[in-house]
This record gives sequence, C-alpha cells and structure tokens, in this order.
Amino acid sequence: MRGIDVQPRDLFSYIQLEQRVPSQHPLRAIRKMVDVALSEMDSLFTRMYSDTGRPSIAPERLLRAQTLQILYTVRSERQLMEQINFNLLFRWFVGLELDDEVWDATVFCHNRDRLLTHDVAEMFFEQIKAQADAGELLSKEHFSTDGTLLDAAASIKSFKRKDTDDTSGGGTNSDTQEPAGQGRNVEVDFHGEQFSNATHQSSTDGEARLYRKAKGKEAKLSFMGHLLTENRNGLIVQARVSQATGTAEREVSLEMLDAESGSSRRTLAADKNYDTKAFVADCRKRKVTPHVAQKKHTAIDGRTTRHEGYEISIKKRKQIEECFGWMKDIGLMRKLRHRGKKLVNQLFLFTAAAYNLVRMRRLLA
Repeated sequence: MRGIDVQPRDLFSYIQLEQRVPSQHPLRAIRKMVDVALSEMDSLFTRMYSDTGRPSIAPERLLRAQTLQILYTVRSERQLMEQINFNLLFRWFVGLELDDEVWDATVFCHNRDRLLTHDVAEMFFEQIKAQADAGELLSKEHFSTDGTLLDAAASIKSFKRKDTDDTSGGGTNSDTQEPAGQGRNVEVDFHGEQFSNATHQSSTDGEARLYRKAKGKEAKLSFMGHLLTENRNGLIVQARVSQATGTAEREVSLEMLDAESGSSRRTLAADKNYDTKAFVADCRKRKVTPHVAQKKHTAIDGRTTRHEGYEISIKKRKQIEECFGWMKDIGLMRKLRHRGKKLVNQLFLFTAAAYNLVRMRRLLA
C-alpha cells in the first residue's frame, strides 16, 4: 500500500534530543570521556572567568565544539556553526537544546582563542591522558618520538626582507621594491633573490620559518610538530610545536622526555635523523636507551642492537606515523589555519587529545 505524503505541521516534539542519538553511537563514549575531563577542569574555568559582566559562551561548550570540529574535519568555524544549527547529533554533543540559538562564528572564534591563551589545551590533554593511565593503556618504559612539518598559514610572497618597511602583505618586485601588480594576488619575481631566515621574515606570520624537508623538495614557511608516543598502544603522551630548524626534532624530543615521568630505565625509538652522537649521549645521561634506526656511520653499536627489544622498538616506532597521518588528514593540521606559535601549539595539543579519544574509545571497548 502506498504511503501518504503529508507535510509536517507539528509545533512541538515529544522526543528528547538524547533519544535521537543511537545508544551505540561512537560519540557517546567520547562525550563521556570529554565530560569527565571538563569536570576536572572546573576549578580552572572558575579562576579564568569573572563573577560580574555579561555571560560568555560556556567553556565546556566551546571545547566540545572544538572537539567536534577536529573529529569530523569541519574546515572552518563558520561551517561548524552551520552544522551545529541543523545537525541534532552536533547539538547533543555540544550540549545545546533544540531551541537554543547557535553562536555567531566570529564570536565563537574570539571566545575559543581567548580560552586557549590560558593553557587550557594542556590541561585538557593531561586529563585525557590521565584517563588512559587509569585504564592501564600507557607504557611507562617504552616510547617513540618523531617530528613533522606543519605548513604555516602564510604565503611565500609574504616572506620579505626585514629591513624593508612594507607591511601590506602584498608582493613586491625584488629590484625596485614596488608593487608588481594590482589586486590581492600580485605577481612577484623571485628570480635571483637569496632567501634566509636571518634576513627575511613573513609579514603574515612572523614566527614561521622557511624550511626544506629534504634535498630536492621546495622550501615552505612552516612550523614543526613533535610527538612522544608510548609503545603499548601508540597513544600520544607529549605533543609540542616549535619553529622549524635542523636540530629542533632532537632538542624537543629531549624536552618531552624530561617532561614525561616514567620508570628508572626507559627506551626511546626514533628514525635515522636521531642517530647522532650528541643525541645518543644525551639519552644515556637520562638513563634512556636510544633505539634509533642506524645510519651508515651510526652512533650505536651491538650492545644496543643485539637485544630483542631493539627490533620491537624499531617496529613499534612506525605507529607514530599513524598519529601524524590522522592529525593532518582528519585533524586539519596539514595546512594550518591559525598564526603564531602559541596558538598553533594549543590547537596541536587539542588535536593530539582528540586522536587519543578516538583510540581510547576502541581500546576501552
């Protein structure tokens, strides 16, 4: 029998928003872990906000919305607000009722960025990590480290000499220093010009650095993201952003090792870039056995490589590439949308926490 096409005319719904979400939906377990973390951060939020004045967006809702943007690869805050407006699943996760008004995208960005300047991302990341530790998902002895380039939110045309007064952000001719064209995207002739981070700086993001990933690759304005993962389940235990330099990977890895508490004897797996005498010596001073991939002229010998644990670490260290891949493809970290090392570091930490949430949901299930 053919059904009847009747246009809906009901003004009220008698089904709660909670009932619209399937009981086995993956976001239910993630929302539970996020709410536990936010409840532990309540005292921090109380200190951050004044008791007087006009109420702002609740920080808990801001952080839940930010988590959704990362999990569902929503490319802009304006699109996120549109999704929250008509997507019942998004409304439920954030904590909005059906009749609640969705925020303006600009207001959301201002409130979110102001919240992240108070090191909220570090606290959120640590709370998620604490839940993983309570579930016995973390190894205290075996770790892996690596770094990756993050494409800065700045064009190569903004990379100009520091001694010029041009701050417009447009392109200039290298000989006359006059605009080479009209409009936003002017033509620039870089032929014969020598670029250096010592003499040039981006007028869009002054903290980004020009860096070449490898020989034969193009140089880009970039930051460098660093991760320290444990080898039991591949969860992220430390995450940081630095300026892109040739030694940043090894320097930041040692800083993350110092920040991560563990047993008296630990191992650290890494790729060939870490196989240097200085890095190996610094690891051993910290009672950390460097399980680094060997170069032709290696800094480690058979005393390290003969053990079965070395082969296990070399295999386990590849798990860190899964973290980078997820954070870049799903978490929108491949091409940065924000400027400044501090804000990029906060969002990098938040994306690392989101990755842990996805992994923990499967592991705890």
